[in-house]
Amino acid sequence: MKKISAAFALFALMMTIASVSYADTYVNGYTRSNGTYVEGHYRSDANDTKADNWSTRGNTNPYTGKKGYK
Repeated sequence: MKKISAAFALFALMMTIASVSYADTYVNGYTRSNGTYVEGHYRSDANDTKADNWSTRGNTNPYTGKKGYK
């Protein structure tokens, strides 16, 4: 019984870490007022820091593979 509980706890921890690590939002495509179409894309979720954004130097966008530059 202890092995099942430990395995479940480990699984729950791994799922929590995975959901926090890849917190992202899909943005639907839209047309700007000047007629330019912007394709739908993923972006990192908004929070109180810019240090974990995909465009920040040291980070990599998991969808495009582009490295951060800011």
